[in-house]
Amino acid sequence: MRLALDLGGARIGVAACDREGMLAYPVATVAARPDPLAALRGLVAEYEPVAVVVGLPVDLAGRDGPAAQSVRVRAREIADAIRPVPVYFADERMTTATAAGRLRATGRTARTSRAVIDQAAAVAILEGVLDAERGGRAMFERATDVAQEEES
Repeated sequence: MRLALDLGGARIGVAACDREGMLAYPVATVAARPDPLAALRGLVAEYEPVAVVVGLPVDLAGRDGPAAQSVRVRAREIADAIRPVPVYFADERMTTATAAGRLRATGRTARTSRAVIDQAAAVAILEGVLDAERGGRAMFERATDVAQEEES
């Protein structure tokens, strides 16, 4: 069981998967401000994941920009708050666009999707992770490893 987070400025989308890692599904949307850590700790306590995956918004060339740097800082705070559960980064390129397309296909507009778009993006992030694991190509950067390197 894993949880995935789509960290946005206003909201955090949360998704989970079954124990076998076959199916990702939406869980919740958490307010990103003023402090989402208590809510995230509660979800970790409820779902008992073996890991949490945070979507990293790299640019199309795979490089960190300001948004990715901000997510890295926030992910380290989350990792500290939910320790000992490890937190990893996963490439989230195109996940919001994928989620928006899926919601449009069900007849939802951007206006009516606002409450669930972040959850749908978290589902897309987790599906990417599960697909990579099934395909034997799963290599994810651990949030706390980056923090330890920067402290050295």
